[in-house]
Amino acid sequence: MTQFHAELRTAQNTDAQNRLLDVVRALSLELHGGLQDQKPTTPVVSGAPVLVPITLETQLERDLGFDSLARAELLTRIEQTFGVQLPVDAFASARTPLDILDALANACPRAVDGAGTRPSGAVAVPTSTSLSAGKPDLDAPGTARTWAEVVRWHATRHPERLHLVILDENGGDTQVSIGQLYGQALLAAGGLRSLGVDPGDTVALMLPTGLDYFVCFTAILLCDAIAVPVYPPAHRLEIEDHMRRNAVILANAGVKVLLAADEIGVIARLLAIQVPTLRHVLSPRQIEARPMSMPSAASADDIALLQYTSGSTGVSKGVVLSHANLLENVRAMGERMCVNAHDVLVSWLPLYHDMGLIGAWLAPLYFGLPLVVMSPLTFLARPGSWPRAIGRYHGTITAAPNFAYERCARQLADDDVTGVDLSSLRFAFCGAEPVSPRTMRAFAARFASHGLDPRAITPVYGLAENVLGVTFPPPSRGLTVDRIGREALDRTGEANPVRDSDASAEAVEIVSCGFPLGGTELRIVANDGREPAPRHIGRIELRGTSATRGYWHNETQTRTLFDDGWLDTGDLGYVANGELFVTGRSKDMIIRGGRHYFPYELEDTIGRLPDVVHGGVAVCGAIDPRSATERVIVIAETTLASGQQDAREQLRTRINAATMTLYGAPPEQIALVPPHSIVKTASGKIRHAATLEQFDRGVETMAPRPFWRQFGDALQRSAFALGRRACERARSGARGVACWSVFAALGVGVFVCIAFRPDQARNWRIPLRAAGLRVELEGDLAALH
Repeated sequence: MTQFHAELRTAQNTDAQNRLLDVVRALSLELHGGLQDQKPTTPVVSGAPVLVPITLETQLERDLGFDSLARAELLTRIEQTFGVQLPVDAFASARTPLDILDALANACPRAVDGAGTRPSGAVAVPTSTSLSAGKPDLDAPGTARTWAEVVRWHATRHPERLHLVILDENGGDTQVSIGQLYGQALLAAGGLRSLGVDPGDTVALMLPTGLDYFVCFTAILLCDAIAVPVYPPAHRLEIEDHMRRNAVILANAGVKVLLAADEIGVIARLLAIQVPTLRHVLSPRQIEARPMSMPSAASADDIALLQYTSGSTGVSKGVVLSHANLLENVRAMGERMCVNAHDVLVSWLPLYHDMGLIGAWLAPLYFGLPLVVMSPLTFLARPGSWPRAIGRYHGTITAAPNFAYERCARQLADDDVTGVDLSSLRFAFCGAEPVSPRTMRAFAARFASHGLDPRAITPVYGLAENVLGVTFPPPSRGLTVDRIGREALDRTGEANPVRDSDASAEAVEIVSCGFPLGGTELRIVANDGREPAPRHIGRIELRGTSATRGYWHNETQTRTLFDDGWLDTGDLGYVANGELFVTGRSKDMIIRGGRHYFPYELEDTIGRLPDVVHGGVAVCGAIDPRSATERVIVIAETTLASGQQDAREQLRTRINAATMTLYGAPPEQIALVPPHSIVKTASGKIRHAATLEQFDRGVETMAPRPFWRQFGDALQRSAFALGRRACERARSGARGVACWSVFAALGVGVFVCIAFRPDQARNWRIPLRAAGLRVELEGDLAALH
């Protein structure tokens, strides 16, 4: 251990502390112009920056308002300043500079060589690796009816074929063939079967990205059980919402076994107390490896997966997806993409989300393609790891939500992408949230010098209720945008095109998401239930072979999901020349004075203002009973403290101006709230209804509560659930004891009555009458002997 590390471990290196605080202070000044979070009693000088002392105990999020983008930048600067490589976990777990100081004490020094920077002692890896070189033509199991057949088909025909390249945070990889995955999954399936996992049982996975996840998920399929992916807690301050939402999911799914990582074992066991059906909570290493000669027989209509929706407009619902649903959608996406044997998919998407699970893993599994995968936390901490992985492994397909492209387009330093070559990329899919044409153009421009073909930019539309994909554009077409008049869009819902040369008309850009995939029909429905003319906005409805049969154990929501056999997506959009243009969620739309507004463009605009947390803006509509129309409420997370009145008033003025520019009138109400106050889904989507509900209860309730209080409340709820179950068991035991006591008393009485009496006919009648039976004997009983 170096002398530097020894000094850090004893927490006596004053120089290291000062250097660390200087880095934190410098970043805070850049982000907030010197206006730091402060106590309400701190004096504010109008027009002058106010510096609040930053100490080792300063909270990065609560006091400085560092969101995930700022934390990633802070991590990079600290590594450069100290010449070390911090563990990625420090990105999520560090709450104060003192936590970072502790992480520095265990960090590896960085060494520089021809391949770039890497931890000292790590094995150097090649800068470019072709995973498809010498690979034969595409070979997929076109006759497979279940996913167990898919895995077995590939493992039997080419067990040595590379399937997974799992990257660690330092850039090293673990390579897994399809035969290795199948062999380990068979052993895990035997272990699950020994725990009582039978066909049709539900098994939940609360596991991070890694080999354990792929093995356990495959084992569940081999058991013909139903997989239920749930997300592990991403942050300490989210534990309360995490437990509340996942307890509902696990209970609704009737989960029998929960597979959770060791590091979240306590949380998993607290959840288990609240789920009566849950019999086993264990980590993957606790599954006993038992041989399983042949997977359970399954049919195409058997349920393979419960994909719980992110819940952006309400409580999460379990989308029922059969083997046939999944296979049909994967085949349709592959056909539209013209998948070939040389394709390599690179992903950091979470495996509990349909885009990461189905699009990024099950699709390459079906087509026998290699998947290069890293943890979402690695991307969030070091965004440059994504394009570097694409270049290193000659990735041809990747996918991400809009925010990821925004981060790479505007937040990466040149050093992060030095030597990166994206010329191999055929598809850069963008979906799961509204696609910003400005972001996609910025991404294409940022990486044009790195070989990125702008035709690879591919916006798509999909939803869990149709497995994943609904509409895809043709390959290599690139970004296609419809410029339509804002006035007609707001007033009548008509998407009238505006010429580029018409500078006088105010236009809004809507991104095309392409044409329906094979096996899927699409229609637009107006409020009166009729199909409007082209270029009129209405509800997007679909039907086809990939569509779900409904929501798990939720008949009420299942009935509202369908409209005369058509599945109501809950989204709004229009069709032009056969292509779908999505305008937003129907429940998010605001109707104000007869005009229709979608919040996304205004949220993005306000999120780019100084002192506003980008991605931390919710524009909501609330009914005003006096005017019988909706009020526009802007809820914006800010790093400004309540005592900085002048700065906050200036921010309100800027928000008013932005709203007037887009909506033609100021919002009725502006609420400035602390960071992490807006309610989001696990995938980062804003839950407008939940945010508005929380806002109505009071702005002071929106700030995230301390970890210890959330954990204490979780313990209290679990203790209450445990006590309730103990009482139920006690009552059940008491009833059993009472029944056996009565039985014993009757038995003793009957024995006394018949034991010493020779009258056999009478002796037979006594116990039968005691049991409530009347019996008549005919003939001579003695003749029976």
